[in-house]
Formats: sequence, structure tokens, C-alpha cells
Amino acid sequence: RRSCVRNNVWLACCGVISSGLAVLSSFGLMLFCGVPFVVTVANAPFLILGVGVDDMFIMIASWEQSSRKKEKSDVKSRLAETYAEAALSVTITTLTDVLAFFIGTWTAFPSVRSFCLYTGTAFVFCYLYTMTFFGAVIVLNHKNEQENRHWLTCMPVRVDEDQAEKSCLYNACCIGSCSRQPSQPESEHPMSIFFRKYYGPFFTNKWIKLLVVLLYGAYLGGSIYGCTQMKEGIDLRNLASDDSYVIPYYDDDDKYFSAYGPRVMVVITESVDYWNETVHLGIENCTQNLE
Repeated sequence: RRSCVRNNVWLACCGVISSGLAVLSSFGLMLFCGVPFVVTVANAPFLILGVGVDDMFIMIASWEQSSRKKEKSDVKSRLAETYAEAALSVTITTLTDVLAFFIGTWTAFPSVRSFCLYTGTAFVFCYLYTMTFFGAVIVLNHKNEQENRHWLTCMPVRVDEDQAEKSCLYNACCIGSCSRQPSQPESEHPMSIFFRKYYGPFFTNKWIKLLVVLLYGAYLGGSIYGCTQMKEGIDLRNLASDDSYVIPYYDDDDKYFSAYGPRVMVVITESVDYWNETVHLGIENCTQNLE
């Protein structure tokens, strides 16, 4: 926003900080519990940032919606209204994400298991920080707006007589609005109007609801069939680029050596007397038993 009072720069920054706190908390907890840190875990912060920023947008949108309800004008009522609208959506998305990643901990691959543990725990912390830390930041930002304070310096923005004749851009940067009045809640966003007036009524039509149920049934049936066709495992060819020498190597290995199985080695970790005939015979017996 052009307004130096209502541009919500600190609010957006705190939303990103909330995601960062979730990453630090989850990584610290997992490292304290002794969970191995693998290189794939380094990708987890980007996932948490995406979900955390999405939750931030939902919270801010619900807060803006509550400002247009005259009967809920005080801060406590507005915050309660915000959580009533936003918490359900945020909770459902968090539960599905956490469930998906914790199911991934059942895999046989240790690196994937560590990645799922770190990321799933980070989603839990992201939810907690959004519901606590970011909610408090919204209230503090609202108090700043109510007192018409500058977003950067938090100093009160006052209208002086000699500023009344300044340009609109000057007033927006130095006073808070072109009208030289303290900041007021904005009108409803056009996208919100679209979903409320057109999108929502369209999908609440009984024929459209029936079509949605049928489409979901077809999707569910296809998903169940797809689950029956899934095979667990990993093809190492998919880990290399298309022009890599690794792909022909694995093709030839499967073509000419697949019948032999994996190579097995036996390592003696102790210092033994190889010159001793008894020791030598023991090693030979061990090799024969292994074969």
C-alpha cells in the first residue's frame, strides 16, 4: 500500500519470521533427540516457508474481513472472529501435511525418514507459531494503525497545516493517506466479492453439487486403483541426468549381470594370525558356510 501507516511491511516480515522460528525449533528438537541430519533436510525450510506464508495470508484476510463487522469492532472480538474463520483452514492444511510426512517415516530409506521427521515436526511448530506469535503481531500492528503510527519508525503521523497543501504522494508517504485523515479499514477486496457473490452460489447449486460428488467419486476410484498398482522401491536411473554415463551402466548391468545378484564381501575387523593353519581353516570354513 502507498500509505505509510497501513502497508503492513512489518506484518509480512513477521509472517516470514514465524516460519523461520518453526524451522529453528524443529531442527533444534530433532538434533537434540539425535535424529540424523541429512542433506535432503536442507530443502525443508522452503516447504515450511510456503505453508507459513499461506497461513499468514489466510490470517490477514480473515482479520480484514472482521473489520467490516460493526458488532465486532473491539480487538478481542475481531481476533476471535479471525481465528474462527482462519483457524479451521489452517488446522486442516497442517493436519494433512503432518500426516503425509509422518507416514513417510515408515519408509525403509533412512534419508527419507529423517527428512520426513524434520519436515513434519516443522509443520507442527509452524502451526503453533501462526496461532500464537503471528496472532499477537496482528494485534500489535492494529494498535499501530489505530494510533496512526508510521510503519517503520512507529512514531505518530500528524497532520500539520503546512502539509495540507502538499501533493497526494507526499501525504501518502509522510501523513498516511492522500485524504490526510487517519487510516480507516479498507473496502472489501474484489476477489472476495467474486467468491462471495458468484463462485459460492454457483457451487451451492444442487446440480453442481451432484456433479462435484460424481467427479470426486471417479477421482477416488481412480486413486484406489492407482494405489493397487504402486510398487515400493527406487530406480537409480531416475537420480541421474538423461545424458549421464550412469544410465547405460545400469542398463548393461541389468542385461548381463542381473542373474548373479548383489556382490557380497566379508571383512575381518580383528588382527588375526593368517600364518596359523587353524586360523586359515577357520576362515575357509566361514567362507564355505557363507556360500
